[in-house]
Amino acid sequence: MGVYGLVGKNIAYSFSKAFFTEKFETEKRNDSYENFDIPSLEKLPEIIKKTDRLRGLNVTIPYKEAIIPYLDDIEEEAKTIGAVNTIKVHKNGKLTGYNTDHYGFAKSLEVFFPFEEKTALVLGSGGASKAIRFVLDVMGFEYKMVSRNEKEGYTTYQDLNEKVISEHKLIINCTPLGTHPKVEKCPPIPYQFITKQHMLFDLIYNPATTEFLKRGFAQGAKISNGHKMLEEQALKAWAIWKS
Repeated sequence: MGVYGLVGKNIAYSFSKAFFTEKFETEKRNDSYENFDIPSLEKLPEIIKKTDRLRGLNVTIPYKEAIIPYLDDIEEEAKTIGAVNTIKVHKNGKLTGYNTDHYGFAKSLEVFFPFEEKTALVLGSGGASKAIRFVLDVMGFEYKMVSRNEKEGYTTYQDLNEKVISEHKLIINCTPLGTHPKVEKCPPIPYQFITKQHMLFDLIYNPATTEFLKRGFAQGAKISNGHKMLEEQALKAWAIWKS
């Protein structure tokens, strides 16, 4: 029997716990999955020490970047991205960090294949956007990063006009705007310039159709939420833990 879990803050909603609990029941595995909802990462060493048969951890907001100093090793892709969402706990107690978010995102983009134009807008400058940008780089996209605040290398929402929207066919929401329970929120982009040539991807999965996606769909765009990305990154994490 192995114990697995999710490290995060305010994670009662956890997709991971529901996903793995169902997986273990379906496969009749004698494994368990727990939420480690902690106010700070200072509690992490204690959790690892006290949890018998701990084999692996998922990591979520707000700890994907802050957890790196607690690791003994980090694989190259996670190092390049600068964020970790999966940890393998070795039998000797050592911790290796991985990023499976990029794998999940790349797999979930397949619904939009083939791309006629590889151009994108990435909404949000937080840690969630790091794995997204990694995938876009690997896939050869030209993209702009959009932030609320003026900062070097970023476009602001005020700069988004008809020309910018028309030149960037894939628009990815990496912000929490629209997440349950504040489902009426959405990124402040000029939705009236979105067309049926556009594709809108939202990392949010609850609700399944966010205000961002609804507004894009109303303009004829193809849309996809973050559910498949979560499933794919979770399956990749499982493969790492079992390797």
